[in-house]
Amino acid sequence: MNDRAPDPVEGPLHPGRWWRTLDDGRVQCDLCPRECRLHEGQRGACFVRARVGDAMVLTTYGRSSGFCIDPVEKKPLNHFLPGSAILSFGTAGCNLACKFCQNWDISKSRDMDRLMDEASPGAIAQAAVRSGCRSVAFTYNDPVIFAEYAMDVADACHAVGVLAVAVTAGYISPEPRREFYAKMDAANVDLKGFTDEFYVKLTGARLAPVLDTLVYLKHETEVWFEITTLLIPGRNDSPEEIRAMSKWIAREIGFDVPLHFTAFHPDFKMTDLPPTPAATLERSRRIAMEEGLQFVYTGNVHDREGGTTFCPNCSAKLIERDWHRIEGYRLTPDGHCPDCGTAIAGHFEAFERATQFGRRRIPLTIGR
Repeated sequence: MNDRAPDPVEGPLHPGRWWRTLDDGRVQCDLCPRECRLHEGQRGACFVRARVGDAMVLTTYGRSSGFCIDPVEKKPLNHFLPGSAILSFGTAGCNLACKFCQNWDISKSRDMDRLMDEASPGAIAQAAVRSGCRSVAFTYNDPVIFAEYAMDVADACHAVGVLAVAVTAGYISPEPRREFYAKMDAANVDLKGFTDEFYVKLTGARLAPVLDTLVYLKHETEVWFEITTLLIPGRNDSPEEIRAMSKWIAREIGFDVPLHFTAFHPDFKMTDLPPTPAATLERSRRIAMEEGLQFVYTGNVHDREGGTTFCPNCSAKLIERDWHRIEGYRLTPDGHCPDCGTAIAGHFEAFERATQFGRRRIPLTIGR
């Protein structure tokens, strides 16, 4: 429900999907579990979906907070075209309210002037081709809230042989979830914690819809996905919670989904906490592997062991990484261990060290 006073709704407006008119005259957004119910001129909790007249509109279609070319490992995706470049962009706003947000200047922005870069779906797809990017990522803020734009970009990318990647918190309702992920080739889903109390107190959301998204992706789609958990000291990093989460992943999703534990840095409304110690990441990785998960990684730190992909059968080192850079690569082009022939879960292709993107991050300007 939304009782916020009306905000000016200005700029280009794109017809929104997944809404309905209620008996009391309000318009309900059915995109995510928040189900914001709006009077004329009101915006949803995400700030970028608004009621204008008797309809829902998206206020950020075709506008971005910036474009960059990143290594795909930065998303993070370790089993999806390793070493390749990915064109990354986001818009503004978010449907969660994480107090620890690491991109709060974008995701919490209510300033539409921040959206300086404009680009049509076709222009983004062509820019990816020109830049040598194998894929385009919807990231920095959650693509769920600009789903219409992301889906159109995905269509344009597919038309020219470029893949589409969603970096998301997975907080989306069933009908739009089905339509949204039908356009995606890969995703990284933030599983921010493993208790409902954590979600309610620190994100303003609930845990169950995120778990539903993960189960849906595994059992009802062909989307390749990996999971990321940002470990926050004293909030979601206890051995008991990590073990419970790892058991659930193994039972409900499978042993071969890659899981990334990343380090928290003080930001936004949680600047009073220390950064995550490397030892916490290492301990969590060890616990997850004890529960049978085959591909567990540490992120935001230099940890060659925690960044390496090992064969789950013979333990051979297959892809050695230092942060986002690949230092050793032994997988066959079709994703098998060269020593024992075990197939490694993921999407792989021939890798050439000379062409890997590495740690670079290149800003990009795209015009209409």
